[in-house]
Amino acid sequence: MSAPRPRLLVVGTGARAFKEFLLDWVSRHFRVHLFPDGEPTWELDYVDGYSTVNLRETRDATELCEVAAERAAVEPFAGVLAWDEARVLQVAKVAAALGLPGWTPEVAMRCREKDRTRVAFAEAGIPQPRSVVASDVDEALLAAESIGFPVVLKPRAMAASLGVVRVDSATELRDRFAFTRDVAIPGSWQYDQVLVEEFLTGPEISVDSAVHASVVHPMFLARKEIGFAPYFEEIGHAVDGADPLLTDPVVGRLLADVHAALGCTDGMTHTELKLTDEGPKVIEVNGRLGGDLIPYLGWHATGIDAGLVAGEIACGLPPTVTPRWHQVSAVRFHYVEKDDTKIEEIRVDRDRLAPAVDRFEVVARPGAVLSPPPRGTLFGRLAYVTAVAESAAACRQALDSASDALMVRTAAPAATPR
Repeated sequence: MSAPRPRLLVVGTGARAFKEFLLDWVSRHFRVHLFPDGEPTWELDYVDGYSTVNLRETRDATELCEVAAERAAVEPFAGVLAWDEARVLQVAKVAAALGLPGWTPEVAMRCREKDRTRVAFAEAGIPQPRSVVASDVDEALLAAESIGFPVVLKPRAMAASLGVVRVDSATELRDRFAFTRDVAIPGSWQYDQVLVEEFLTGPEISVDSAVHASVVHPMFLARKEIGFAPYFEEIGHAVDGADPLLTDPVVGRLLADVHAALGCTDGMTHTELKLTDEGPKVIEVNGRLGGDLIPYLGWHATGIDAGLVAGEIACGLPPTVTPRWHQVSAVRFHYVEKDDTKIEEIRVDRDRLAPAVDRFEVVARPGAVLSPPPRGTLFGRLAYVTAVAESAAACRQALDSASDALMVRTAAPAATPR
């Protein structure tokens, strides 16, 4: 008889359209007990059990630790896992309380709070943009003058480029400081300070890695497409299973140094780098798998099952990270054009899709009122489309053709009073 699948505690899931594939993958290899974001619905197809707990206090995991200990007393967990940025610290505290593998809370905080990341990198000599924490506009102006315009304003603890904006002058800095300082979503951490950082030029990439026993295993590399300047909305990603940078010795050495500087020993990471004229520099490191369907693209590009790998790492097992094939996979996100656009109808004409289109998912629903970035950063998306092909050019062609297949009818603008 085969051994029973390890029992894995999963904290949170995220939106179905973007995260169901991960819960599906994990459930194929592990028996999942879920701490859901709310009363579970679609998640029930993938779990052995669940416990309703309060996940809103993202810094405090007291209740989570208590409930996890109660469930572990009935049947022990082999590991605990999350792929949501807001749950990284919670999971670290649960892992510490139950004696399970994973980040320590200190490592989780060094990834979560970007100023702590910068300090750790500075001490280790990691190439990164110059960065200063500013408590008000005057301090931000002094920092920007020291660094030199243009600069980037960035929240201390946020993800998905929320609140990140380029400023080219003192006037723009004054106008946009509050935008960065005050950005908030459910579960986010609020600070009075913002980071003022050097603006780096060059392409941006991300690398999803598995870290086991302090050894870094890069799995797949995504090339990022940014839009809606001066904001930094991630409007697409492309993953080439044979991307030469994935095995580049300079990038590999940098990734090893980055994880050592942060104290990462066992967990999943999503590292963002800028390829500057001076070499790659680190933008940030997230203590979790990448978002925006990057693990899904990674599987199509390499055959590496990120759900399996994340579960293995959480349980202290060697990760299964050997690529099985090389393809190219990409995703592109679609947005409304104007603020406060009400969606009347939205559908996909699938007869117009190219054969390389893999998935076309409508995210918005009729009745929704959406805006493009900056008001609709991340949450203003109408739909996304993925493609899988033998080359990046073929993926781009498929994604371009898919744009004509998205049919959106919006409400007529209100009549102007006479």
